[in-house]
Amino acid sequence: MTLIIDTRTEPERALAVACETLAQGLPVAIPTETVYGLAADATNPDAISRIYEMKGRPRFNPLICHVADFDMARCYVDFDPISQKLAQAFWPGPLTLILPMKPRSGVHPLASAGLDTLGIRMPEGFSRAVIKRYGKPLAAPSANTSGKISPTSAEHVATDLGGKLALILDAGPAEIGLESTIIKVDGDEIRLLRPGGLDVADIEKLTGKTLLRPETAGAAIEAPGMLASHYAPAAAVRLNAADVKPGEALIRFGGAALPGEEKAAVVLDLSPSASLREAAANLFAYMKKADACGATTIAFGPIPSEGLGEAIIDRIERAAAPRDIPEAAT
Repeated sequence: MTLIIDTRTEPERALAVACETLAQGLPVAIPTETVYGLAADATNPDAISRIYEMKGRPRFNPLICHVADFDMARCYVDFDPISQKLAQAFWPGPLTLILPMKPRSGVHPLASAGLDTLGIRMPEGFSRAVIKRYGKPLAAPSANTSGKISPTSAEHVATDLGGKLALILDAGPAEIGLESTIIKVDGDEIRLLRPGGLDVADIEKLTGKTLLRPETAGAAIEAPGMLASHYAPAAAVRLNAADVKPGEALIRFGGAALPGEEKAAVVLDLSPSASLREAAANLFAYMKKADACGATTIAFGPIPSEGLGEAIIDRIERAAAPRDIPEAAT
């Protein structure tokens, strides 16, 4: 039976039980500002194996390691000057940096999929308190079956993985609702490996550099979220819909009605006020609602591509892609 503890009403109990469970080598569902994560001790190979098994995740797909502070991060990775500047500006927050791992760092190779680099970030919220109390980094992809819609609430986690988990920490809905932005500094260049909850424009403004977008076709897997098929509902997904077919579920943006939506199975608006931040926070929850209505297809109306729109569109495109090998991360 899965134990669910509300971190808002029982913070000390939540911390104690979480650390006890992690020490036993068992994954714990933790709340982050991005999505809910399936966390385990990044130094424990048995614990990491349980993450892969519980999610059905391919083991060539690296995990992001979450740290409590800079001192912990520096124990495991080396910072170049640009990455250091970015971490100081945006941590704690939805930014993952791909950095060289220190020799004999203690992070098990299963967490990095055997790479000599490690995805690392410092989350906001209760998850950071758990990591600080536990004293070791936590590997934490999203707490869902691989390839499926990422969870933004404890209820989402319980519905998907509840029968497999010993503990879920409930801190309410995730504030951002999209996984972290992942970047890698290569010399003087900055590569965007996955758009996410941190606006790319903020990174470019701080560094004065234009981020290089990846060539996704055939690209090597350097970080989570790089596989073509991901974040997929059971229903098929149709992008940039100009109209709605009878019985489809419609997810639109900015209050823009589409022809035929009166015959839709359900109509959901990511943000009637056209706020991309609100749309990002609602995306995965609305995808789950649309999927649950029984429609065989979810039609998405047009969404602006600037700012967080880039990350929203990235998730929708991957949800619509042919479904081969899945994966996920926070």
